[in-house]
Amino acid sequence: MRIKDMHTTDMPREKLVRYGAARLSDHELLAVLLGSGTKGMNVLALSKKVLALLRARGTDGVSAADLAAVRGIGAAKGAQIIALLALTERLHNHGRAEVLSAKDVWSLCHDIRSSKKEHFVALYLDTQNRVIERIIVSIGTLNSSLVHPREVFEPALKLSAAHLLVAHNHPSGSLEPSPEDIDVTIRLKNAGELLGINLLDHVILTDTTYKSISLTAAQ
Repeated sequence: MRIKDMHTTDMPREKLVRYGAARLSDHELLAVLLGSGTKGMNVLALSKKVLALLRARGTDGVSAADLAAVRGIGAAKGAQIIALLALTERLHNHGRAEVLSAKDVWSLCHDIRSSKKEHFVALYLDTQNRVIERIIVSIGTLNSSLVHPREVFEPALKLSAAHLLVAHNHPSGSLEPSPEDIDVTIRLKNAGELLGINLLDHVILTDTTYKSISLTAAQ
């Protein structure tokens, strides 16, 4: 499919603006950076080709010249991608937020706390409880069909996360967990035990405060 034939809200840049970066796949994020494709290859196909090269050789094994040699990239875009990778690595190593409490989770979810829709967020942590990545898993009323363990733990495996924290906002302002909240917590806790990825907490958020769902009580 040609980019110009896509629905406007499905285009990478428009999708990012409308839903946020967390809703975009890796190749869609790269497509936003690249901006355009080349003759016979749209920007999404081009971004997939570049990602395949980066994954096959590793980010340390690809130079700006290697990227420039890819048809449709060129020297300028190749240099931009290398610069982005270097900056990401620096932020990854030195700028990770450490999560030690439910209050830390509340602070890291400032953008969803007052939303009129429920947002379910997963925070993937390393062995030192630093955030590797935060992903909005779903938007809508929380239930076990909407938040399936597969959707939560697939990124955890890809990111080699050691621990997991989840949170969701209550537009009603109530901090009391619903039966669905408890059910989702149990399912995720059990799945985490099987995979060796600890679910540390499930935090309910409002605009002004927060509450942990006791994992012991949820059993």
